[in-house]
Amino acid sequence: MKQRPLVGITADLTQIDAYRSHTCGEKYVTAIAESANAFAVVLPALGERQSIADVLGTVDGLLFTGSYSNVEPHHYGGAPSAPGTAHDAARDATTLPLLRAAIAAGVPVLAICRGFQELNVACGGTLHQRVHETPGFDDHREDEDAPPDEQFALAHTVRVTPGGVLHRLADGRDEVRVNSLHHQGIERLGAQLAIEARAPDGLVEAVSVIDAPAFALGVQWHPEWHHAQDPLSIAIFRAFGDACRGRQRARIAEAARAALA
Repeated sequence: MKQRPLVGITADLTQIDAYRSHTCGEKYVTAIAESANAFAVVLPALGERQSIADVLGTVDGLLFTGSYSNVEPHHYGGAPSAPGTAHDAARDATTLPLLRAAIAAGVPVLAICRGFQELNVACGGTLHQRVHETPGFDDHREDEDAPPDEQFALAHTVRVTPGGVLHRLADGRDEVRVNSLHHQGIERLGAQLAIEARAPDGLVEAVSVIDAPAFALGVQWHPEWHHAQDPLSIAIFRAFGDACRGRQRARIAEAARAALA
């Protein structure tokens, strides 16, 4: 049986009882295994203790997940966070340099929610830390008291950039509906990034990497929740999986050439 491509899924460093643990939401793992048709592996937040070269030499793609934590603002020159803001320095130390290296190396990248914000910061952009308190923007947060199915329900439309990556994945639709579970968002767009979609209030909701050697897409919403039902979510994970299979084929061919040399 043909081996499926291997996708590394970023983990958070969390505290469970007395133990520090590297954790990843089950919904991301399921979306990769089922809708991207890839072999899912959780990538620990080890920073420099795990070589980027080793990671990139092992995986065929990388999924940068959402999280309850936020990128520490010193990474983008932002003001100190409001009291009580959750951070994960170990994740920042892992994902930010890994994103830059993965894009340069042509490793397919899909970045979701916090991962989307990490992508912007890794490319030199900045973040609104509290979108709901920023004049001109709507409240993009979920109702934390609602059950998950309601929190992740499609909440608003986004306007899709004509001719872009997302436009093709959306079968040419100019608007699509997405869920909304975030309080931070893009302020200044990072270099190399093209806007793929905006919310009705103008907030950037999706980006791609200009002239990236491989698939490199970031979305502010959570397509993994609807990965088997919503047509756009299905298309996003299918395209990512296809890109990972292309990377896998290229790696196999390169190894074969090296063996014959």
